[in-house]
Amino acid sequence: MWDPQQYLAFGDHRSRPFFDLLSRVGATEPRRVVDLGCGPGHLTGRLAQRWPGAAIQALDSSPDMVAEARDRGIDATLGAVQDWQPGADTDVVLCNAVLHWVPGHPALLTEWMRRLPEGAWLAIQVPGNFDAPSHRAIRQVAARGEWRDRLGRAGILDPRAVLDPAGYADVLAAAGGAVDAWETTYLQRLTGDDPVLGWVAGTALRPVRSVLDDADWREFTAQLAPLLRAAYPRRNDGTTWLPFRRVFAVAQKR
Repeated sequence: MWDPQQYLAFGDHRSRPFFDLLSRVGATEPRRVVDLGCGPGHLTGRLAQRWPGAAIQALDSSPDMVAEARDRGIDATLGAVQDWQPGADTDVVLCNAVLHWVPGHPALLTEWMRRLPEGAWLAIQVPGNFDAPSHRAIRQVAARGEWRDRLGRAGILDPRAVLDPAGYADVLAAAGGAVDAWETTYLQRLTGDDPVLGWVAGTALRPVRSVLDDADWREFTAQLAPLLRAAYPRRNDGTTWLPFRRVFAVAQKR
């Protein structure tokens, strides 16, 4: 289950990749703009601001996120990204921080590119930090005997398969796209007690939270917190640096 409020706790930090991705989309007067994995809808409205003449379509697989987006006035619908297909008027597709949850998504990108109309834009962004100390610590705790069976069945120990920029460029170019691909490591300045734990609670720990009751969740995070403090020590001024690597690709259908 996604918790919109937990996700938005670091909203400014999490929004930066979205705007960097959007800035590389060159569409001028698209007919339909689609936000796949719109989350709580706090960024979907920016698409309407940039392209006021476009029909804006938003989709997310989480009922809680869809409800939050609708509360913001976004006409979001519930659905799985892998079940969506572009229509004849789909000129821009944004998929921001979603596809790492979708096994085999490079094949999905190929299918979307081939179905998009000529001149359409497909823009994606995924985290590239699955080997970061934060994620290694989560897997380390999840592999302990008391958690291994439940969390293993939930896929917590499975690697998240994402490509590097060249990998996504190859996929999208082979499907007919003119591609711009890159990566960025943001250095997030966090504050407060256990800020990295708070950060990953809104994203990477979502599958853990979904299978644990409240008592087990408190125990799991109590075991994880000291590992994160050691990996991301607090600085003398009370802040904590969190490197945050992201992979981007933007393709225009030729």
